[in-house]
Amino acid sequence: MLVMANRVDGKILWANLHLLFWLSLVPAGTEWLGEQHNASLPTAAYGFVLLMPAIAYFILQNTIIAKEGPGSALAEAVGRDVKGKISPVVYLLGIGLSFVQPWMGDAAYVLVALMWLVPDPRIETQVVRHAEEAARPARRAAEIPGGSSSIVPTGAGTQAGQSGTSPPGKA
Repeated sequence: MLVMANRVDGKILWANLHLLFWLSLVPAGTEWLGEQHNASLPTAAYGFVLLMPAIAYFILQNTIIAKEGPGSALAEAVGRDVKGKISPVVYLLGIGLSFVQPWMGDAAYVLVALMWLVPDPRIETQVVRHAEEAARPARRAAEIPGGSSSIVPTGAGTQAGQSGTSPPGKA
């Protein structure tokens, strides 16, 4: 997602750091759930640990779109973001169901994982298009005679008054 951003500011960096923080807690939540898989509290806590990165991702995504504008490549790729809006709701449902029956909470978390298992081709298409558009100016410069790829610096590393070339017979 950050690849699609043309500019990154402090808000985007903080939103990214927020996401990374919550993602760093996933292994601890997973371990606790693995040790006590039939208990309500670890199952609910695991749902919370999954919910928070979903919220942080949503924040990061919207922060980038706010910076880039509603016509940006990311905004076009995300579209209505149905999966991104449904996921936190299912996580909340799973947290609540964890106190009824832990397996019901687990089922909700698996449902979200299965929902995201099917990739969304819009984002990949936009990333590829964005990369191609970024590469065009470099290709054009290489194709133009005297373009940036044919410029060779002269006198690099020479002292003032020297031409940068060796006298005949000296290498």
